[in-house]
This record gives sequence, structure tokens and C-alpha cells, in this order.
Amino acid sequence: MHSRRTPRGTRTGATLLAAVALLAAGCSSGSSASTASSAEEEAAAAALAPLPRSTPAALTRYYEQKPAWRDCGAPGFQCATLNAPLDYAEPAAGDVRLAVARKKATGPGKRLGSLLVNPGGPGGSAVGYLQGYAGIGYPAAVRARYDMIAVDPRGVARSEPVECLDGPEMDAYTTTDVTPDDAKESEALVAAYKKFAEGCGADAPKLLRHVSTVEAARDMDIVRAALGDKKLHYVGASYGTFLGATYAGLFPKRVGRLVLDGAMDPSLPARRLNLEQTEGFGTAFTAFAKDCVRQSDCPLGDADTSPGQAGKNLKAFFDDLDARPLPTGDADGRRLTESLATMGVIAAMYDEAAWQQLRESLTAAMRENDGAGLLFLSDSYFERNAEGEYANLMFANAAVNCLDLPPAFGSPDEVRRALPDFQKASPVFGEGLAWASLICAYWPVAATGEARRIEAKGAAPIVVVGTTRDPATPYRWAEGLAGQLSSARLLTYDGDGHTAYGRGSACIDSAINTYLLADTPPKHGKRCS
Repeated sequence: MHSRRTPRGTRTGATLLAAVALLAAGCSSGSSASTASSAEEEAAAAALAPLPRSTPAALTRYYEQKPAWRDCGAPGFQCATLNAPLDYAEPAAGDVRLAVARKKATGPGKRLGSLLVNPGGPGGSAVGYLQGYAGIGYPAAVRARYDMIAVDPRGVARSEPVECLDGPEMDAYTTTDVTPDDAKESEALVAAYKKFAEGCGADAPKLLRHVSTVEAARDMDIVRAALGDKKLHYVGASYGTFLGATYAGLFPKRVGRLVLDGAMDPSLPARRLNLEQTEGFGTAFTAFAKDCVRQSDCPLGDADTSPGQAGKNLKAFFDDLDARPLPTGDADGRRLTESLATMGVIAAMYDEAAWQQLRESLTAAMRENDGAGLLFLSDSYFERNAEGEYANLMFANAAVNCLDLPPAFGSPDEVRRALPDFQKASPVFGEGLAWASLICAYWPVAATGEARRIEAKGAAPIVVVGTTRDPATPYRWAEGLAGQLSSARLLTYDGDGHTAYGRGSACIDSAINTYLLADTPPKHGKRCS
């Protein structure tokens, strides 16, 4: 994998953070149903209907495009721009430009077609992921047989990115207290959410209405046609599984070899989705805490400390930061606040390889009053560079999530009523993650989607991958998606961290590589460790 370990995984900077942004950007998929919606309610969710197999005449010009490739980035990579309709209901109303990148199959062996990759998000740059990791880090046998392809979804990175706040404004936004203690603090949080949302609306008033996952999936079919492929081969991680599953639901007969790693369940209402993700982060913290207290330098306790007590110790540290932020040595004078520290810890939950870095950062903060390490983790999570500039990730994340499905909460009072359930799911993170789910209540564009099952009847076998202690996409989501897709093969990794492919399990990698190269999917229910 990528040689430089990052707090979001062992890939590039834009790779896997995207899933945590599902909550941290404050919006999630679903409706404003009750916190613990019943199985009957979930089962009643409508299924995503496939589109007609024939291409509408109004879309012909998009499907007949031919990419004009040019060299870009590192040697061997090429880039092109394709157009898609801004509004599929009114294709004549204007276009949106899509950034596409590829690295051609290297051989030897017969070329199998194009393999699209998406790292998640929403908001992760697929082009950046291809150039920084997938185009050089995917197994050589896969890169030999496929043209590796990436397309930044509409509103993301190089594809007409949504922008909401400038660097100083984002600095202020990321330090907003997301565990308000009184009415004044909750009003300040609401004001921050409103300013963020208004900034997005002012930047892209038309595009903001057309950055849904359904539209991005339809864009992928245009890309497929432009590449000359009859079927779509695809590997999606985290939110990329929702994007890939949506494609399968819309175009089941055009499904080639699809790998959905770190799966999301598209049928869940928002509060249920958010609650289960909060529980996922709680499970991941328990695993970290058990490892931490076995180390001599763990600031959360010693070998006799339970994970629950370690969590209480960390929460007490967060509470102290709420009143007294720590110095960090940052050139801009930023201090480590409760919100920044929380995001730093959450970022490290993505990969057990980051646990040592987190332990050292917590030690420096809790024992030496030095917040630099946790600030670094938080900055990497938010994709803030040394110049104080932020990538588009968080803006696109909220824009897509808030359009895809109605908000989880409609008011601060609704959040307050749900707090006991969230705090039970994760005593450490529950309160902050519940409040983080409020931003879509103030979004300038009404949601256009809803929670739906995706069945993709008639599709070729689709491999759904779940990790048992995945913090961001809990394992039960993989089980849920596999139970919906008519041709799913569930592949399970019994382990820690977010996603499974390329993260050290020879069993997982062999199963997926065999599927991609020989079109032989694993048996449904196969487990690896």
C-alpha cells in the first residue's frame, strides 16, 4: 500500500476520510424518522427503480463523446474533460464539466476494459486517488489488465467544485463548539451551520441543486460509454459503495465487476444511519483503548483500566479543552479546541496503523499541554494545508449528503431529545456526532432523494465487503446492502479499520483480485481475517 501511513488509512490524503465526513460535515443520508426506526419501516422503503435501457435522444450527444486525452500529473497519467447535463430532466438547460483521469493498462495479458475507482466521501477526489495511490498501488496484475479510470463526481475537486467558506472562515467553523452547554452555545452552532450553508448556496446556486448521488451515478454511465465499454467495472470504497450500488440500481444490465468495500446501507433513515455510525466509532474506540492501555505510554490508563474508564478519561480531557484550549505552536496562532481534538481522535480510528500516532499525540496533549499532534490529525482530516487553505472535500460532502436525503434533525430541540441514544452508542463521541447531524436542517436546497432499497435485479454478481469493526461504515451496513442487492456476494473481513481491500489481508485481496481478473466472485458469506 501507500508507503506513508496517514490517519485516514494507508492510502492518499483524500482516500478514506470521506466516510467520516458523513457525520462530521453534519449531514447524513435518511429521513427525519424516529431515532430507532423499526425494521418494518426500513423494509417498507421503496426500491430504486432502474432506468430504461435505451438512451434518450436528448442525451445522445453526451453518450457519443470521445475523450481528448492529454498527459497530466505523474508520467503515465492522462486527463480529459467530459460533459454531462446539469439537469437530467432538462438536458438543454446546460452542462456540468467532469474531470476524468486514466492510466492505461500496462500489460502483459489481454486488456479487460476500464476499471473505475472511487475513494468515498462524498467529496473525495477520485482523480487525486488514482494519481496518488490506485494508479500505482493497486495490484500489478490488476493494473496490467485494466485501464485505471477516475472521475471526480460533479461538485467535487476538479469537477466544478462547490466552495462555501474561505480559509479563515473554515478555521473558525472547525473550532465551533459542537457540544453546546446552553442556549447561547447552541445558537452559536446554528449560526455557524447557517453561514456554512449560505456560503455554499451563494457559490453555486444552480449546481447545488444537481450534485446528488443519482446524478453522479448517471454521469458514470456517460463516462462508461465515452470509454467504449459495454459494462462498468468499478471498485468503490465507503460512500463509493453507495455510488456504485446506485449505478447498479439504475443500470443493472450494464453492471460488470463491481466491488463495494466498506458498504453503506441505502435503506436506513437518517437518525438510524447516524446512530449506527456513532456506535461504529464507539466500537473502534474500544478496540483502540484496549490496545492503548497495554502500552507503557498510554495517557488514558494502565493495564487495569477498562475501555469504559479510558473513554471517561478521554471525555474529561475533551471537557477540559472546552474551557481551556491548548497551545499548538501553530503559525496562525490556532489552539487545540474540543472540536479539533475530537476530530483528530476520530481521524485516527480509520486505521489501526494510526493508533501509535494517536497515542503519542494524546500523551503530548494530556501530559505536556502540547496540542500540535492532535491538531495535525485534525488538519489532515479536514484537508487543511500549511498555508491555511482547505480542499473542497467538506463542502462537497455536505452538498451531496444534504441533497441526497432529508435532514436527520430539524431543530436543536430534536437533537437534545436524541442525545441519550447517541451517548449510549458512544459515550466519547455521541454528543458531538448528534449535534453534527444538524447542518442539513439549514441547507438552502431541499433534499431530492429518500432512503431506498437497492435491488439491481438482473445484475451480474456484485461483491460487497464489510469489516467487522469498521468505525465509519459499520459491518451491519454491509449485511444490509448485501441483503438488498439481488446478486450480492458478501465478503467479510474480521478486523479493525475502515474498508478491507489492500489493507493487509491476503485472503481479502486474493478474493477480490480473482473476481476482477477472472470474473469469479467469492462465495457468499466468505470470511477472512
